[in-house]
Amino acid sequence: MTEYVLTMPDVGEGVAEAELVEWNVKPGDLVHEDMVLAAVMTDKATVEIPSPVAGVVTWLAVTVGNTVPVKAPLVRIETDVAAAPNGSAPEAEAPAQAMEAPADMTETPPPVETQPSARQTEEAAPAPAAEPHHKPLASPAVRQRADDLDIDLTKVKGTGPDGHITHADLDGFLTVRGRPEHPEQMTPRDSAVEEVKVTGLRRRIAEKMVLSASRIPHITYVEEIDVTDLEDLRATMNGNRRSGQPKLTILPFLMRALVKAVADHPGMNATFDDEKAVVSHYEAVHIGIATQTPAGLTVPVVRHTETLGLWECAEEVARVAEAARTGTAHREELMGSTITISSLGALGGVVSTPIINHPEVAIIGVNKIVTRPVWDGTRFVPRKMMNLSSSFDHRVVDGWDAAVFIQAVKALLEKPALIFIE
Repeated sequence: MTEYVLTMPDVGEGVAEAELVEWNVKPGDLVHEDMVLAAVMTDKATVEIPSPVAGVVTWLAVTVGNTVPVKAPLVRIETDVAAAPNGSAPEAEAPAQAMEAPADMTETPPPVETQPSARQTEEAAPAPAAEPHHKPLASPAVRQRADDLDIDLTKVKGTGPDGHITHADLDGFLTVRGRPEHPEQMTPRDSAVEEVKVTGLRRRIAEKMVLSASRIPHITYVEEIDVTDLEDLRATMNGNRRSGQPKLTILPFLMRALVKAVADHPGMNATFDDEKAVVSHYEAVHIGIATQTPAGLTVPVVRHTETLGLWECAEEVARVAEAARTGTAHREELMGSTITISSLGALGGVVSTPIINHPEVAIIGVNKIVTRPVWDGTRFVPRKMMNLSSSFDHRVVDGWDAAVFIQAVKALLEKPALIFIE
């Protein structure tokens, strides 16, 4: 018997380990070359592990949710096995490490009946042959969401290209699954408890939140911004945009305002290595965009925002956010941010306390826009108002400096023409 042991590959520069988030095979499965065996998650991305050989899986080294070091064993595959005519694996021999039966248990016991009953004959009939193993087609993000929701993808019909399962397919499956067949027979389950293991991206998010909240003393500064003129400008620009241009939200304006503001306040476009006690100021402005995805919170990065115009910012935000939501973002698109924007859009609330994206020193939180009466000196007039709730690392950013920085951003947003002045 020839066996191939697949070890954990190098999945990225500087990555020493990854978390196993999915097995696509089990012992006894017949696999072919390049078939995806498993998926692992690093700090920034989910990576699929293909099989370099064909054969039968005989052993899995790791369970889902555990961390695997690079070069550690992952799976063992018996390679000198020919497929049976029906495409399934041939009957496997007993494992070499199995214990031998004691001598007094090897003799065949005497038969109790010489003629089996009709019922026994029916029950002894061989079960139908199992269908060959087919892996449902789905992106890592869809697989992670299905795992989080305890959905068996083999039971979901894919409507995407070549039968790929999409997020919409999961939504449809959940709708059907959540509809009881006989609702009148259902009884309340007051004491029901569901335990969900925290794995994959959700565990990564938890680890980063604990790291940031425990190591960074946050100071949060909230300021209201009159965005009436900005909203008028945005509506005008959207009404005159060219074919193919994305619809402008407030984010591109805020991104351009941040670029101009950090030029005068470089300490905000920075990271802090608290182990080396070194603050790094960056000339390039790489803005992280906190994005909610089906698998959890992800921060894709718009790189070199200082080189982008307003429409280009809008295009890049749309592109990296969509890549994050569909699980197709490249590793370099999920790392290296120097300052982050957090926005919940219409759900933004009045005030929030955003958690800093470690090792950055600042995060800008966008709250919802509301129309409020504002005193203009002679009378109350309706104005569109929005709060910015921003957090800073108080170890390296003083409260005064945080306030001055946000006031600079406020001035640009309230007079949006200043954003376009070089």
